[in-house]
Amino acid sequence: MDALDLAGRLPDSLRYERDGDVAVLRLRRIHKRNALDDELVAGIDTAFALLPDDVLAVVLAADGDHFSAGLDLTSLTASTTVDGMARSHRWYRAFDRIQYGRVPVVAALHGGVIGGGFELAAAVHIRVADATTFYALPEAQRGIFTGGGGSVRISRLIGVPRMIDLMLTGRVYNADEGQQIGISTYLVDAGDAETRAVAIAHQIATIPPLSVFGILHAVPRNAEADPATGYLLEGLMAAAAANDPAAQERVAAFLAGRAAKVAKTS
Repeated sequence: MDALDLAGRLPDSLRYERDGDVAVLRLRRIHKRNALDDELVAGIDTAFALLPDDVLAVVLAADGDHFSAGLDLTSLTASTTVDGMARSHRWYRAFDRIQYGRVPVVAALHGGVIGGGFELAAAVHIRVADATTFYALPEAQRGIFTGGGGSVRISRLIGVPRMIDLMLTGRVYNADEGQQIGISTYLVDAGDAETRAVAIAHQIATIPPLSVFGILHAVPRNAEADPATGYLLEGLMAAAAANDPAAQERVAAFLAGRAAKVAKTS
């Protein structure tokens, strides 16, 4: 599927752009602080399901002053328990397409990363936050509960005690605190998150597909597996990657002195 076909299948609240081999998906519900409704989540699902083959990395960004204020609470009006379960499963499917998809996803965070927006950010592989970013899980203050995978993904990201504290107290982490506890991978000046995220996406788009597959699929599963199972999966991935023609070319280039060596950066 080409870019025009994919763009035509997305709602107005989600924009698809290209920067070479990097795609940028942009949340565009500015009037709602990019709160997530069923249409927007379905658009995210569609975008990652139909991502063109020549896209090698994705940047998830947002227009306006905030990345996302979370679930659009108007979605809960006249909603039954069955409706709520179905909504959660639609979110799980969409966010699983991000976490366990074909390409690495880098989020450019700014302003509020709240509730469902925090759950969305937790599904990506690398998070770049700018100095305006803040994080919160206010669901319990509204008498509701996380429903987009947050109790699983965010708990594993920051630890269960911090997750419980966020949910019980309504605590807000600022950008510095989020960096210190591991929510963000990079912290940049205000307004610079998307530029850095795109640069990182272009860098990781150069990694051979088999290595990318192992990083996105084996690493998170190994972190949850017992050691023996993890070692087995790692060994299989290592053997498969080493025999990939792309890897053999790169190793040969390194041994011949044609590739850069690892060097300390400032």
